[in-house]
Amino acid sequence: MQGVLIADYDPAWPSLFEELRERVGNTLGPIVITIEHVGSTSVPNLPAKPIIDLDVVVRPEDVPAAIATLEQLGYQHEGNLGIDGREAFRWVANVPEHHLYLCPEGSAAFRRHIILRDYLRAHSDEAREYAALKRKLAAQFHDNRSKYQDAKADFVDSLMKKAAAAAEERGTRNP
Repeated sequence: MQGVLIADYDPAWPSLFEELRERVGNTLGPIVITIEHVGSTSVPNLPAKPIIDLDVVVRPEDVPAAIATLEQLGYQHEGNLGIDGREAFRWVANVPEHHLYLCPEGSAAFRRHIILRDYLRAHSDEAREYAALKRKLAAQFHDNRSKYQDAKADFVDSLMKKAAAAAEERGTRNP
């Protein structure tokens, strides 16, 4: 089981994401609708596991071709890992550590990532509260990532409800 390391926000994370976006975007070409930086590394000043998360969105009919192309690039396809609306891939060893999620257009998993990211970017008090919880839980469960994830699930769910309500209020329920 992998350990949990929470690092201070690194201003290099957006640049690392851009490198990954360019590499994946150039490989997948015109089937890509968008590639978004998601997860805690996408929120300025939020401590995070130093692993870039990116969502690659394609039309549903392009998912099989995208999976095959990403595997040719050296990614290992891991299935949906229990989350409908996305396909997970393990990173290539010679690029920055990252998680790549392939999402069909209209995916609820993609919408959740964007809504939560945008909410945390806009609500620094909530982001600070989340940061404190992450640090506390990382210290408590430093050698068990699953328990760390489980322990923060209720807080993340409450953030997600607030984020979804805020997005609906703004009229951006379906980014």
